[in-house]
This record gives sequence, C-alpha cells and structure tokens, in this order.
Amino acid sequence: MGGQALPPDQARGDDVVLSWEGEPVVAVRLPHLADSLDHLLADLRRRHGPLAELGRKDKQTVVRILEERGAFSVRHGVETVASALGVSRFTVYNYLNRENAARDTK
Repeated sequence: MGGQALPPDQARGDDVVLSWEGEPVVAVRLPHLADSLDHLLADLRRRHGPLAELGRKDKQTVVRILEERGAFSVRHGVETVASALGVSRFTVYNYLNRENAARDTK
C-alpha cells in the first residue's frame, strides 16, 4: 500500500504509532487513497506484466483483486483502472457486476 515507517517522535496526528511493551517503537504513515491505488496497480504490473496486455479472464481477476482492496472507493478509481487495463469504464463496470452477481448466487 506504500506506507512509510518513521521514528515515533516524527509521528503526525494521522499516523499510526505501534508500541511494544507500552513503549512506542515505530510510526507508520499511510499514503492517501489515490496514492494507494497507484501502488496497487504497480504491484499488479510487477506480478502480471503489462495489464493492458492481459487476457479477459486475467483482467477480470485484476478487477476482483482491486475491488477486494477498495480501489473503487477512490475518486476516479474506475477510470484509472480502465486506463491501466486498456479497456473502457463500461467494461470495468461489467467485470464488477459479473463478480457481484457470481457472489450473490453463492
């Protein structure tokens, strides 16, 4: 997700400070959601290669993974994913609807 580990004394208000035996040991700064989507897409590119070159089934799998990780709660998430996959927004919505319909029948 692109978090950053910092010394506890450098923590800001929205950072997460982790303690061990009551003593702060590390602060974790999480990226903004939009940055997280970029990190998720970069990770998927490392694992699968160029996303636009994937077959339909693999693109559907990528959309499912991204949905599970909350990628579509980010503003312009569908557009960003569609561009990365080399498909239209309509196609991404179809993949999402297909996945949701399959989940509802289980």
